[in-house]
Amino acid sequence: MNNSLPFIPERSDKPRQKGITMMMDKGLSIRETEDFIETCEPFTDLVKFGFGTSLITNGLADKIKLYKKAGIKPYFGGTLFEAFVIRGMFEDYLRFLEKFGIDAVEVSDGSMHMEEDDKLDYIARLSKNYTVLSEVGSKQKGVVIPPETWAECMKKELSAGAWKVIAEARESGTVGIYNSNGTANEELISVIAKHVAPESILWEAPNGKQQVYFIELYGPEVNLGNIATHDVIPLECLRLGLRGDTFFSFLPEELQKFRPS
Repeated sequence: MNNSLPFIPERSDKPRQKGITMMMDKGLSIRETEDFIETCEPFTDLVKFGFGTSLITNGLADKIKLYKKAGIKPYFGGTLFEAFVIRGMFEDYLRFLEKFGIDAVEVSDGSMHMEEDDKLDYIARLSKNYTVLSEVGSKQKGVVIPPETWAECMKKELSAGAWKVIAEARESGTVGIYNSNGTANEELISVIAKHVAPESILWEAPNGKQQVYFIELYGPEVNLGNIATHDVIPLECLRLGLRGDTFFSFLPEELQKFRPS
């Protein structure tokens, strides 16, 4: 920070186990990647190459090296994992990971049907050599997963070896843990939190109101993902009470009297 203020929440140091910010890279150039790292490296823990972009991104190997050198863990989106698996090419997927020196993976079944035991097996196999993030929830609008089932899936996937479980929302923030208008599905989130420790969950929160919701619910050290490149610093300001939406969230009682009525 460029100056110190009292009543600023403490943030974990990198490498963080909580308070994680995952940025979604949907096709940054090398120069844009360098610029992003220059400004956002302290606040970024993970970078996901969104959906299948890693197959067509120019300079992918160089971008991965830049992120890793900056202490940011890059990984490929779960849709890419599914694209290999549905074609019966899981071993080719492993070779693709090895080719680019990727040491974190996302296992998902949001675009295709996958038997639960198969998904757990993939998690268990991959967790022997990789940091695994497993995503729970469908990318398809109208697909409803009962809250208890959602929570049980998360528990099983953590037990199988996942480091974090991702609560699906897509980059639109209108499916999964959110309603079609982007508001939080509070019943679902409440049930999940009763069964799974919040620090084990990475909540996809692509828009500002969703980020505010989770920061107010779980505090500045909540794990948030699918953050747009230009929203990483604004998100960190939300975490620290340096934006209007969370301005009073971390101030002591004696200063709450200045809250606008």
